[in-house]
Amino acid sequence: MAEPATPTEPPAGGPQRLQKVLSAAGVASRRVIEDYLVQGRIEVNGKVVTELGTRVDPAVDHVSVDGVAVQLDTAKRYYVLNKPTGVVSSMKDEQGRPDLRRFTDELDDRVYNVGRLDAETSGLLLLTNDGELAHVLAHPSFGVEKTYIAKVRGRVTPQTLQRLKQGVELDDGPIRADRAKLLQAQGDARHSIVELTLHSGRNRIVRRMLKEVGHPVVELVRRQFGPLHLGTLRSGQLRELTKAERGALLTIARQAETARGTAGAKED
Repeated sequence: MAEPATPTEPPAGGPQRLQKVLSAAGVASRRVIEDYLVQGRIEVNGKVVTELGTRVDPAVDHVSVDGVAVQLDTAKRYYVLNKPTGVVSSMKDEQGRPDLRRFTDELDDRVYNVGRLDAETSGLLLLTNDGELAHVLAHPSFGVEKTYIAKVRGRVTPQTLQRLKQGVELDDGPIRADRAKLLQAQGDARHSIVELTLHSGRNRIVRRMLKEVGHPVVELVRRQFGPLHLGTLRSGQLRELTKAERGALLTIARQAETARGTAGAKED
């Protein structure tokens, strides 16, 4: 995809020429978008379109370029927060503990957290006002992976990692890691650093899994949520997602919608 043009004002409501809509979304200039159409690189609602006169409604239609979803609704906002420890994943804590408002009050948009991190866990938390996307990303049935780095007590062995991948039995049912690997074993054998990837959204699941295999968590940070990476974002910092990150998230959401619709059709 070519270097995007500078976003302009969003198009008015109702059907608009596709070139105008995508240019307003910051994809590219209208002339470049015309080339994309001729080359068959643009899909509207899952179908390739090549007509220069194609019109779409930004509030209803789904558009993708080279298989990546494009955000047409410019009122939607997406942020990544590196949540510090000691902060609860809530916009208002009834117990008066530090909550997410200290990071969101300065924003012009009212946003909410997607999923939760317990107060003792730090790391990547997605904040958005896109309720539909938030539902997809937070629901474990859609298989959005989360990657954690855990400092645990004791020396973790390959056998323990294999057990985590094969699955352990917890009070609320079995659970297994999609991936598990040892990053570092401390020289004194008192602690190990483990990377764990899974798509479960169950409460305190990483801590409970590691405790079950005999390695209680000392420190825990979430480094990745779906296509989003914490990167060099410092603790307590907030940043808006890039266009590429937004496209990746929207692509996941639309693929989930398609899969759900297909499954529903088969049940009927």
